[in-house]
Amino acid sequence: MSSSRKPLILQIAVNVPLARTFDYLAPDGPVPAIGSRVRVPFGRRHETGIVVGHASESAFAGGRLRRASRALDDEPLLGEEDLALVRFTSDYYHHPIGEVAALALPVALRHGKPLATAAETVRATPAAPEPGELTRRAPKQAALLARLLEAGDTGIAADVLTEDVPGWRRTARPLIDKRAIRIDVTRAAERADEPAFIHGPELNSDQRRAVTAVSTAAGFTAFVLDGVTGSGKTEVYLQLIEATLNAGHQVLVLVPEIGLTPQLVRRFEHRLGFRPAAMHSSLTDNERLSAWRRARSGAARLLVGTRSAVFTPMPNLGLVIVDEEHDHSFKQQEGLRYSARDLAIVRAKRRDVPVILGSATPTLELLKHCEDGSYTRLVLPQRAGGASPPRLCLVDLNRHPPTEGLAAPLETAIDEHLADGGQALLFLNRRGFAPTLICTNCAHIAGCKRCDSRMTVHAGRSELRCHHCGATRPLDTRCPECTGNMRALGEGTERLEQRLAERFPGKRIVRIDSDSMARKGAIDEALDLATRGEADILVGTQMLSKGHHFPKLTLVGIVNADQGLFGSDFRSDERLAQSIVQVAGRAGREEKPGQVMIQTAFPEHRFWQRLIHGGYSGVAADALSERRASCWPPYSRLALLRASAHKRDDAAACLEAARAAALELSLPELRVLGPVDAPLLKKAGRFRVQLLLESSDRASLHRALAHVRQSLEDRPAARRARWSIDVDPVQLF
Repeated sequence: MSSSRKPLILQIAVNVPLARTFDYLAPDGPVPAIGSRVRVPFGRRHETGIVVGHASESAFAGGRLRRASRALDDEPLLGEEDLALVRFTSDYYHHPIGEVAALALPVALRHGKPLATAAETVRATPAAPEPGELTRRAPKQAALLARLLEAGDTGIAADVLTEDVPGWRRTARPLIDKRAIRIDVTRAAERADEPAFIHGPELNSDQRRAVTAVSTAAGFTAFVLDGVTGSGKTEVYLQLIEATLNAGHQVLVLVPEIGLTPQLVRRFEHRLGFRPAAMHSSLTDNERLSAWRRARSGAARLLVGTRSAVFTPMPNLGLVIVDEEHDHSFKQQEGLRYSARDLAIVRAKRRDVPVILGSATPTLELLKHCEDGSYTRLVLPQRAGGASPPRLCLVDLNRHPPTEGLAAPLETAIDEHLADGGQALLFLNRRGFAPTLICTNCAHIAGCKRCDSRMTVHAGRSELRCHHCGATRPLDTRCPECTGNMRALGEGTERLEQRLAERFPGKRIVRIDSDSMARKGAIDEALDLATRGEADILVGTQMLSKGHHFPKLTLVGIVNADQGLFGSDFRSDERLAQSIVQVAGRAGREEKPGQVMIQTAFPEHRFWQRLIHGGYSGVAADALSERRASCWPPYSRLALLRASAHKRDDAAACLEAARAAALELSLPELRVLGPVDAPLLKKAGRFRVQLLLESSDRASLHRALAHVRQSLEDRPAARRARWSIDVDPVQLF
């Protein structure tokens, strides 16, 4: 009696916005391994998918299953540990697994490019004629052949020829046909990093205590390295990185911004004796693929990257570091809304290795974990090298009305610090020339036609620009309503730079914001100028507050400090304190003491008194007390559902359906708030509505989200809107 063997079925994650995997019959030939890529027919097109499982049966009838076209890899790209992180991310953030799996790969691999790079070497063969025989009728062939004959058996690398002799491949075709030359293709070898450590400065007692705590930890422990700005957190990282590399393991370092990556890479290279692999969006696709491949093979011992680097395979991972963990750049705000910081903790826990979360202003979530005893807090209370903390003072704008953003006491202080050989930094978290263009006659305000927002004045380009959708139009000189004069109201970094140039002629002023730093390499050039002390006055946005060390900087002026004082988000106080403490920490990091001047129209406000007298820890203690009383995070869990559509009613109907689905479960721990219009109702021509789910029980929240997601995917009416789920949102408005 014969028995029929069931065909092997591949469970494949395809990069499409559907919350499921897809079953395919295995292609002809060897069965693709779990974690490898395959090409599959999907509708009328072909897609690259990742095999996440094998099965002998499918929920679909066998006759309906299509066959995968072909395997793209001989071995898995993602190991079991990497796929486990993909599955966790998909489940926790309620996001389609195919899109999560795609994010774990560099763009080149998502598009089906091969993992391994092929090294091509061009050589002359023994059958090659003398170049002189070709000179008259084919001079280009003769020149190419002469070079190859001169190189001998070694040959010449194809990329070298491409640089020296553009178009050489066309010239080479007849020579290849005549077997006069050949191109040998070999797999490029990856050389492992070889550290050559340089001894760093002597650690102080607090730094030594932190290094000892981490290096003696057994398995997974989450350490919050709470160090004041300038306390030497990077030196602690370096000591622990060296120990981890000496033990034969790899290290992953996450940073929030691209601007920090080159500086940190250079410092690591100087101390460790090799250049770390880097992963960030300023690299080309090939550069990212190279770094990803080297990390996956273990050749890259140290990987420094921004958000998406958290998914990079590292088979020998022994330590995870998240620098500036409080920074909101670690949370993706579009598509898969994940927190790289939180996934770094998950990854370290699954790998059973320590994770270090460094910041001078730890988030309240981490401080609560420390209070609960689940995380270990390591405090660096003093600046390294004996530098004193900067002195904070308030400038009352009621007594000293500002001129184009600058009050007289701050201008006087700039004069004094520059005369003393110091450097000044003016912080204003608002780019452009002015946030508002208003008619002096009828008070008409220039608004965006696609958003419910004002247009920002950019005087340098004589244009109005919407900072929400990117729309631009020429600067209005006359009011479109009454033909009255239009006036720029308020200050941005561009206007502040202009005022500083007028007030301090002859001084070198460098503006650092996303407008002035758009050119590739501009941020590095500007930061180098500042670090060498060749810039007298720096003016900029949050880009200036993150981890930079300016030896000559002695004065920080915070221009519009009240901007976040009355925010509608429950995290407003926490964010404002973090922003001010971080930028204030740039001052006085060397021999000369630092001064920080905060311009405010509300000097008696409790926030300022608490910050000046109690520091960030005082503000954090107040905020934690308020959150505990109101049962807001970190004492509860949130998820924000957003919907947008060209018609407001379609977006609202989508979230009304989501609300009904959440309430169907009758979970006592769950609160459903909304739906309501978003504070910015219209953005880029689409109306936006929000629904908030809150629960003191994480399991109840995720049970509700899973039910809501399934309900919306099954409901045709929900397709008239774009909707998303944001678990643990950092921005509610």
